[in-house]
Amino acid sequence: MAAPRLLSGMGCVFEMPAALGRVRRPYSTSQTFAEVLRLPKRQLTELVFPLQDLQRHLLPESGPVLHLKTFEPSLEDIARAESLFTASARNRIEYLSSAERLDHAPDLLRPEVCFIGRSNVGKSSLIKALFSLAPEVEVRVSKKPGHTKKMNFFKVGKYFTLVDMPGYGYRAPEDFVNMVETYLKERKNLMRTFLLVDSVVGIQKADNIAIEMCEEFALPYVMVLTKIDKSSKGHLVKQVLQIQKFVATKTQGCFPQLFPVRYSYKSDK
Repeated sequence: MAAPRLLSGMGCVFEMPAALGRVRRPYSTSQTFAEVLRLPKRQLTELVFPLQDLQRHLLPESGPVLHLKTFEPSLEDIARAESLFTASARNRIEYLSSAERLDHAPDLLRPEVCFIGRSNVGKSSLIKALFSLAPEVEVRVSKKPGHTKKMNFFKVGKYFTLVDMPGYGYRAPEDFVNMVETYLKERKNLMRTFLLVDSVVGIQKADNIAIEMCEEFALPYVMVLTKIDKSSKGHLVKQVLQIQKFVATKTQGCFPQLFPVRYSYKSDK
């Protein structure tokens, strides 16, 4: 059995080609991406376009619709994005350092993006998946919540730095609030925050604290819904609509479209 692999759902926000079997691919892709593109249309939709798949489960007269096209990259865009995470001699992807305080963080000029979320939300697993084409980069994933205790910095070529933040909630570091709040408030080159929310349980009290920090500091952020393959379609549709409404009515800096990701993907399915 193939080892579980978490597949990012960023493909959920681009339009499916009208005839997948006749799509021309003048761009290079990884073997995994090529295998995904060869899946039957229904299976590909569920795997790569989860919001489009969920839209089918809404009754036409029900009224609510899912945001699908605010961010709508093409297959070529996705292939180019994949190349950013492919390690090579000219595109070095590597762990840089860890820090418990902002004044211990590396002084970098390139843009930064950070990933933050509740303990056991699947943050380290998602980052490990993003670095799957850079096998020398080690991202430790633990079955025990609260494994990440420091801010971990990863260089992604010459383009940007990715920061894995400690999880909040259960087993969070004692100085979590000071560590994370200081980073979010004072890190000048922080361009985007990805806030992970467990789609099974929805936005929790601890998530609201992180959301309030992003709003208070006027940070542009995106909500990433994890573990979308751990719920029934009905439950997931309900959660997506509730969170989408929350974003529209309770936030100002959050990107209006949600980014759903699966917990696992097995190539033998």
